[in-house]
Amino acid sequence: MDQYHELSDATMEVMLDSLENVLDEEANPDYEVDYSSGVLTLRLGENGTYVINKQPPNKQIWLSSPTSGPKRYDYVPEKDQWIYLREGRSLGQLLSEELGSIFKRDVAVKIDKVTDCI
Repeated sequence: MDQYHELSDATMEVMLDSLENVLDEEANPDYEVDYSSGVLTLRLGENGTYVINKQPPNKQIWLSSPTSGPKRYDYVPEKDQWIYLREGRSLGQLLSEELGSIFKRDVAVKIDKVTDCI
């Protein structure tokens, strides 16, 4: 369980930093991101709200997306990424694609090498 906490905490912190940088480029007062008590909330005004939270009992990170709905991510050591096993896509890939679509530009949410975050 200690490894889960180390990996998930590092992931959430790096994701927060990355999302703050993305929102700084947008400069929209309706957009904000915050992280508290293991829950990261990304508010995008009329585009909806993303909620990303740690799920220690399952050793997962859960995402609720206003675009694609709920997903549960497992850490896959061989890929060093949090992967949604039903689709095989990483958390960073999904966020980059969906935010890129919302903002109509390339967006890179950089959380794909989890052990580099520790």
